[in-house]
Amino acid sequence: MTNDNTLIESSISLLLLAIQLPATAILLSRLLKGPRRHPPIKPQQPTPELLGKVSVVVPTLNEALRISPLLAGLSRQSYEVREIVVVDSNSSDGTPDLVKAMQQKDPRFRLMTDDPLPPGWVGRPWALHNGFLHSSEASEWFLGLDADIQPHSGLVAGLMQTAEAEGYDLVSLSPQFILKYPGECWLQPALLMTLLYRFDPAGINTQQPERVMANGQCFLCRRSVLATVGGYSSASSSFCDDVTLARNIAVRGYKVGFLDGAKVLKVRMYEGAMETWKEWGRSLDLKDATSRPQLWGDLWLLFAVQGLPLLIILTYLLISLLVSHSVQTRLIASLPTPSLLLLGLNLFLLAIRFGMLLAIAPSYDRQTAKGSWLFWLSPFADPLAVLRIFLSAFRTPREWRGRKYSDG
Repeated sequence: MTNDNTLIESSISLLLLAIQLPATAILLSRLLKGPRRHPPIKPQQPTPELLGKVSVVVPTLNEALRISPLLAGLSRQSYEVREIVVVDSNSSDGTPDLVKAMQQKDPRFRLMTDDPLPPGWVGRPWALHNGFLHSSEASEWFLGLDADIQPHSGLVAGLMQTAEAEGYDLVSLSPQFILKYPGECWLQPALLMTLLYRFDPAGINTQQPERVMANGQCFLCRRSVLATVGGYSSASSSFCDDVTLARNIAVRGYKVGFLDGAKVLKVRMYEGAMETWKEWGRSLDLKDATSRPQLWGDLWLLFAVQGLPLLIILTYLLISLLVSHSVQTRLIASLPTPSLLLLGLNLFLLAIRFGMLLAIAPSYDRQTAKGSWLFWLSPFADPLAVLRIFLSAFRTPREWRGRKYSDG
């Protein structure tokens, strides 16, 4: 019977190793690119040649509770910003009134209402598309910003100078996330890690268009390039329109970048763990911008290197706790080689995970967060985060930001 148990244990360990080892190699190949990444964008003062080069477009729908920091931050941007077009989708909470009040102080602000949502369009890309069509053709660059970001002074100048110096046709930024409540301090970093494991680090020029990442919260594109691809029409039905559009542009041979913007913008995305789970979790799979084989490959990788390690290690610990110390010693000594390799591999993966947590700490503002120490325990939320990606990957959202969509 003992030999049978050993054989079963070895077989299970070999199966798990076959699942995890190739995924670990892929993960390491991505992480090893980190030292070559572009440094974080820093705030800059504009130079005369940037005068009036950028049209900013902000889509809004009932954003009154969080848009004020964005409006104030945009007003502090300098002469590189020609205009700030706020495209409102018939908000009922007073969002237009806040924009009108800012317009009295800064004439660069302009408020417009987008047309009724046509079939086949998601609200956000529709609003951005309308903003693009109604922005000034004299601007060389289009900058889409979400209502929940909080830009630092010098954001646009710093982003513009980097884009032109590096020859980007499209560049977007990852933000610094503002955390406030215990649940999100624990869950949000685990959800973010599902992106970091699947793609190259921010600041690495990804050569494969289908692996390009983007963030629509701060999305700068040459106006001529956006016109070439028909504005946002190629991402009209996508719930991750930023990534879909960026990949469509990259396929055409344009240079697309995704850089670290933690020093130039902050974002307060969702209130608490439940809203983070519901709203952010259902778009992180990126299925609208991803082929089915690639989606399955990403799910396998997340399951192997983020979902399994903690579960496997806890299983070993649980078995150890159920037996006496002397039995533990004999048990460890008698473990077959595949089982020891499996344990070692998953301890290694967990060590990588905690190392990644140290690496992303600057991407979080936890100064006013309750239970901010839970951030350091976020690896224990990894199986839950991976489960969320699996659940999202096989469901089409029926409601987004207050709008309802049919299954088609």
